Amino acid sequence: MGRDLRRLTADDYDDIIRIWADAGLPYKPQGRDSRERVVREIEREDTALFGLFENSRMLAVGLAAYDGRKGWINRVAVDPDRRGEGFGGEIIKACEQFLRDCGAEVIACLIEDINSPSISLFQKHGYSCMKEILYFSKRESDEV
Repeated sequence: MGRDLRRLTADDYDDIIRIWADAGLPYKPQGRDSRERVVREIEREDTALFGLFENSRMLAVGLAAYDGRKGWINRVAVDPDRRGEGFGGEIIKACEQFLRDCGAEVIACLIEDINSPSISLFQKHGYSCMKEILYFSKRESDEV
């Protein structure tokens, strides 16, 4: 079995969406998760999407973005049939290395409180939950 962890390109868009859907991650195909918007993110120097493949089939994906002050890991998803095999951890490590290379000294992620698999995954990899922080957002539409 050939496994490959690599930075994703625009050609990987359909696999990214498939993994998100299979893993139960909500996505906004008419907004921030449209092909055009995801490709724009892929092309940024301060953002990277990583995919883990086995025999050319994507099994896990994750997004790393550096805002100049802090690194963010988002949208980590693993094929539900392959969870527990360490793929999420490999994605996190690739994202962390990318963010450190960008200059991030703090790396963070946001996880919904009902997403216990992600909470466990990030805790296993040394992340602490800061329950005293509240998340606020202002959105232009429901698709962003």
